[in-house]
Amino acid sequence: MANELVINTTSHETRVALIENGTIAELYIERSKVKGIVGNIYKGRVVRVLPGMQAAFVDIGLEKAAFLYVADVFDPLEEFESFMEGNGKKSGEGEGEAPEMHPMHPIEELLQEGQELLVQISKEPIGTKGARITAHISLPGRHLVYMPTVDHVGISRRIEDEAERERLKEIVERIKPPGSGFIVRTVSEGKSEDDLLADMKYLIKLWEEIAKRKEKGHPPILIHSDLDMTQKVVRDILTESVDRIVVDSKPEYDRIVQFISTFMPKMKYSIELYDEEEPIFDHYGLEVEISRALGRKVWLKSGGYIIIEQTEALTAIDVNTGRYVGKHNLEDTILKTNLEAVKEIAYQLRLRNIGGIIIIDFIDMEKEVNRDKVFGALEEALKSDKSKTNILKISELGLVEMTRKRVRESMGRMMCEPCPYCEGRGYVKSKTTICYEIFRELRREMLDIRGTKATLTVHPQVADLLYDEERRGLEELERKFKKRITVRAKPGFHQEQFEIAIS
Repeated sequence: MANELVINTTSHETRVALIENGTIAELYIERSKVKGIVGNIYKGRVVRVLPGMQAAFVDIGLEKAAFLYVADVFDPLEEFESFMEGNGKKSGEGEGEAPEMHPMHPIEELLQEGQELLVQISKEPIGTKGARITAHISLPGRHLVYMPTVDHVGISRRIEDEAERERLKEIVERIKPPGSGFIVRTVSEGKSEDDLLADMKYLIKLWEEIAKRKEKGHPPILIHSDLDMTQKVVRDILTESVDRIVVDSKPEYDRIVQFISTFMPKMKYSIELYDEEEPIFDHYGLEVEISRALGRKVWLKSGGYIIIEQTEALTAIDVNTGRYVGKHNLEDTILKTNLEAVKEIAYQLRLRNIGGIIIIDFIDMEKEVNRDKVFGALEEALKSDKSKTNILKISELGLVEMTRKRVRESMGRMMCEPCPYCEGRGYVKSKTTICYEIFRELRREMLDIRGTKATLTVHPQVADLLYDEERRGLEELERKFKKRITVRAKPGFHQEQFEIAIS
């Protein structure tokens, strides 16, 4: 089945869905009020240097100062990781061509407060954290990534043919300007020298324009804005495996056609303007899948399920057998459930764009050979994920610790906000707990304040409980303090909210 890019564009939001084998695999969302800033280049000013953290904060004109780690000032290797499109290994591991590692200088020797420098956004602000930036500029093109501050040529790990790797490396080393660096992207496989040279010339010219703007601008100032989300997705995802684009906006359709004809003139593709009355995401059944991806419980076909819990520090994924009881023995039931969960977990991580530290709690398996099967299946399932992952072996407790590169907010954090009712806790105090809190507060109030009557205003469901099961508690307080207690229900109250008035 063909892979497609389905693009929904309105005045306030653009959504791009990558469909693989009839199922949504990735979703990109950009809203007009909150434009993506990864890849943008700024001229900033250092506002604080923190030797204890080996980092600095840089004012680049955003709401929060951006975070610059010492490795992003001195050592360019982290930028290689961003664009190698690798399989979880550190850049240069097994490559035999990465620059030699050198001890890093202390941040206080590299930067001073008030210093001006050119930086690029490597991670958008996530949660309470400001943007992560780097001083090593990288400009991605269709076939190459240009790194003007690094003298290095790297080849994407996804190009596995050694002869092709050597051919591409020889071409780039021969035609590149001295002292500059390039990463050869996966889509370059099989491309001619002319294709690479055209991309190289465009990127070098773009860098020259950035350098000119840098000299004229006063920090903090935006020097270069990366492509918008639609163009970025088309540039990075539109390959021979994605042969059709469907878009529901004529202006967006024209922009995509113009972009591809300018930057990818040899690209074979089909683009279709969707003009039906039914919304495009409804037509492809994507709205249901998106809603499903916002839930914490995901059912497996066998009857098992996984629970996905995102926290500030990490994401925990729990695997359960659920309704699945198996056919033979317990170990086989557990193995089948875990193997089925592996595919769903890999799919959900990619669709929800979950990054950072991830802990997967598989159902405990007694046999080591079964643990190896599950681990191998997880490694295989994550190979199609373009984000860099690093996985540790299954522990004796059945836990897998892994990381996934996070550049932007996850789908859940972008589309949802903490519940104002429970304030993001995910639970509220029970009605019984609130009743007992009220009794304790009544004791305090009645001791200190003179009067003959207490009026209690509460949530309607708490009022029902006070009139019914907890009526005895109110009667005891009335007898002890010789005051009448009246309960009044107020529908607009939070379940945990109550007021006491004594008169």
